[in-house]
Amino acid sequence: RADGSVEETGPVRAVQQHGPAHADAVTCVAALQPDLCVSGGRDQIVAVCSWRSGAALRRFIGHEREVTKVTSALDSNRVFSASRDRTVMMWELHGTSGPRQHFPGHDLVVTGLAVSPDASQLCTGSRDNTVCKWDTETGECLGRAAISRNLVTHLCWVPGEPYVIQTSEDKTIRIWDSRELRVAHAFPAKRHIQTCCDVSQDGRYCLSSSSGSAGEGGEATLWDLRQTRNQVREYKGHFQTTTSCVFLPRGPALTPSIATSSYDSTVKVWDRDTGGRG
Repeated sequence: RADGSVEETGPVRAVQQHGPAHADAVTCVAALQPDLCVSGGRDQIVAVCSWRSGAALRRFIGHEREVTKVTSALDSNRVFSASRDRTVMMWELHGTSGPRQHFPGHDLVVTGLAVSPDASQLCTGSRDNTVCKWDTETGECLGRAAISRNLVTHLCWVPGEPYVIQTSEDKTIRIWDSRELRVAHAFPAKRHIQTCCDVSQDGRYCLSSSSGSAGEGGEATLWDLRQTRNQVREYKGHFQTTTSCVFLPRGPALTPSIATSSYDSTVKVWDRDTGGRG
C-alpha cells in the first residue's frame, strides 16, 4: 500500500482480480474518491468503479470515439472526460447516465484535461495546438490560447494555485496562468517528447516524463516550481517511453516517492530526493 499501512500479517496474498468494466482496452484511469476510481476506454464508455469491490458502479455513455483522458476535482461528485471525438463532457456521479455539460471547441483530439480544485473551471488541451479554459456550470469558453507546434500531451492543476502545468510534443513543459490564460513560465526544452506531468500536493515540485526507445530517453524529471524554477533531478531506468508519472501519497514512515510506468512493461517506484529505485 502506498500509504505504508498493512491490512494483515502473514504471506502476501495473490492480487485480487475482477470482471472487466469495459468491453475494450482501458485507455485512462484516475482517482475519484478514496474508494472510487474513474476510467475511460476504447469502447467510448466512462466507468466509475469501487477500489474495494472491483464493481463498476456507474457507466456513462455519450462520447462517439475513444476516451483519452478522465479526471475529477478532489472530493467532487463531478467527472470529466475527453475523447478523440474532439469534445469534453462533465458527468454527475449521482446524476443521470447522460452528460451534465458539454465543452466542444477543439479541432482535433483532446489530450489534456485539468479541473480547478473547486471544480468551477476546466482547462483542456489538444493536438490542435490550443489550450482552452471553461466555466463548468455554463459550458462557456472563457479563453483560448494557441502556440505553434504545442501538441498538448497532458495538463494538471497546481494545488491551491491558479496555475496549470502542461507537457507537449514540442518537448517543452509550460506553466499557464489560468486567470489570463497566458504562459507564465516555460522550462528549458528536453531532448524528447514530454508525455505526462504531475504536481506534488504541496505545490513545490512538478514531475514530467519523456518518450524514448532502446534505453535512450524515457526518463522522468523533477522540476522546482518555486522562485528558482530549476531542474532538480532525473530518474533514469526505463528502456522505452515513460508514459506516466505521479507523486505517491506520503505515509508517516515513508520517504517522498514517485512512480513511473513505461512501454517497457514495468512500473518503477523511486525515492524522490535521491533518485534511488525502491
